[in-house]
Amino acid sequence: MKKLSIIIVNYNVCYFLEQTLISVKKALSGIDGEVWIVDNNSADNSVEMVKEKFPEYNLIENKVNCGFSKANNQAIRQANGEYILLLNPDTVVEEKTFEKCISFLDSNPDGGGLGVKMLDGRGNFLPESKRGLPTPWIAFYKMFGLSFLFPKSKKFGKYHLTYLDKDKIHEVEVLSGAFMIVRKSVLDKIGLLDEDYFMYGEDIDLSYRILKGGYKNYYYPETRIIHYKGESTKKTSINYVFIFYKAMIIFAQKHFPDSKAGAFSFLIKIAIYLRAFLSISSRFIQKCSIPFAEASLIYFGMFLLKTYWENNHKYVPLPYPPVYMEFVVPAYIGVWLLSIYFFGGYRKLFQPRKIIQGALIGTLIISAVSNFFDDYRFSKALIVLGGILTIACCFLIRLVINIIKSKKLLPENLNKKVIIAGREEECLRVIRTLNTQDYNLEILGFVSPDKRTNKDFWLGNIDRLDEICLLYKPHEIIFCSKGLDTSQIIEWMLTHGEDIPEYKIVPDESNFVIGSNSSNAPGSFYTLDIKLNKTDDEKAKTKRIFDTVIAIFFLISFPLLIFLVKNPGKFLRNIFNVISGKISWVGLETKDLQQGKNGIINPITGISSESLDEETVKRLNYLYSRDYTPINDIQLIFRSLRNLGT
Repeated sequence: MKKLSIIIVNYNVCYFLEQTLISVKKALSGIDGEVWIVDNNSADNSVEMVKEKFPEYNLIENKVNCGFSKANNQAIRQANGEYILLLNPDTVVEEKTFEKCISFLDSNPDGGGLGVKMLDGRGNFLPESKRGLPTPWIAFYKMFGLSFLFPKSKKFGKYHLTYLDKDKIHEVEVLSGAFMIVRKSVLDKIGLLDEDYFMYGEDIDLSYRILKGGYKNYYYPETRIIHYKGESTKKTSINYVFIFYKAMIIFAQKHFPDSKAGAFSFLIKIAIYLRAFLSISSRFIQKCSIPFAEASLIYFGMFLLKTYWENNHKYVPLPYPPVYMEFVVPAYIGVWLLSIYFFGGYRKLFQPRKIIQGALIGTLIISAVSNFFDDYRFSKALIVLGGILTIACCFLIRLVINIIKSKKLLPENLNKKVIIAGREEECLRVIRTLNTQDYNLEILGFVSPDKRTNKDFWLGNIDRLDEICLLYKPHEIIFCSKGLDTSQIIEWMLTHGEDIPEYKIVPDESNFVIGSNSSNAPGSFYTLDIKLNKTDDEKAKTKRIFDTVIAIFFLISFPLLIFLVKNPGKFLRNIFNVISGKISWVGLETKDLQQGKNGIINPITGISSESLDEETVKRLNYLYSRDYTPINDIQLIFRSLRNLGT
């Protein structure tokens, strides 16, 4: 019989799972244990990754997503360990975590289950590390904010047991399913996870049954884990609200008397609709607040421009009709802001170039389309001035937001400043690959525990990381776990979590740099695996919209363009093929590199292909994909206008 069986249920978190398994492998050193990975029909190469990098582990491949409880039970029935550990695939464990937990449970035979101190991706304590049973009153205090207002109250703070010291061992009622060790003999007595719970609630149910079986649940903070969260559990989503609270209703109906279960269900339903309403409202306000502020400012500016133009320009004998401000100007503003959106002007990172590009293209579209509507054709000068006004308003709104957020008049360097920490060879590998990709990073250099040989990037010894951070003020630290203990990384995060905005970790020789800034937000990562033509969804969407807009423009202008293209008939067919989505105006040169639609032209159209070797063509394809913007396509299209009918 093994001492420990570790069970990890995975669903579409390949890059996080790899890091978890690497940390598990280190922590299992010297322990007679086994690892079971149950994949719930992931579509992200998780199974292939496990087979390739961890062939010694047991893998169960489900063909459907059967849920967390059922997947765990599949492995528990085959496991051969004295202790069963349920572990999430987005965690990182310390090197001594398993050893310490087993030692504690061996010394405390009354312990049926054990959980540890969990931290998020910035080193912040996760309160769900220890919880109380969600009785109707405790649920009421949590849902209506009393537990938040009075965290030290033994009455109101029972949901997360916030009145208990998070750094001391305690008996608790509920353990987290993200890290939960249970004796196999206890599971044999009380039963496995309840498969009525698809996701969420099963850990509460199991914890309660452990207590009812005559055992204790322990919160054990002598070891810590990082729990990124957010990837397989997006807590801010409406879907999460419904699934989680439905699980709470199942728990109440199963374990509470009918009267309490009814009251609990009523409270839960109120909470569902309240949380759903707040979630939808919050998302809508966040997404629309900046465009709404910009639209309002542009509208006011256009009113002033129109008034000035009427009163001072000799070519405007009459005032503009009401329809100009009621319909035409709002339509202009819609085109400008949509164009800025499609060019990436509303991404989190402020990039002035994208706003300028979007506003200019929007101005060209308005100018072109307005020629076809005599009743709504007004001053071209006002359209041009409006485009300039749009750029100014967008910059002004973002300046105000920056002042409010950072209390600084001007934004700092747009690139994120990064320090790499770890063994020199691993740090240099990360630096080399990150520098070849478009992540808007400024790599300041690396710190290492060993003596440096590279003079270009070395900033100092890792023991002086405090001083180096004070000097360089990085936005992010990337830890290379090869050569660094997880406990060292966690200790640094705990000590300096408030000083550094972001942390990420590179597992041993992995192609992913992983991190998460919030327990409620999706995890983030950089890939170190350079692949040709891997455009993201946002770029693909922008390209599709751009193709359609240009196709419509060409269709309208076709009577004029027939004299400029080589084959007008084929050009007309190409226009309709682009509109239908069959092809794109610009694609890649080599078909085996093609990701998406074929292109009418490509990045080397117009260049003598005989003068280019295969590697140069690959490089040009890669640069086109990596740095794609509609401006690049515009340049290629008008440079190769005669070839659009080929």
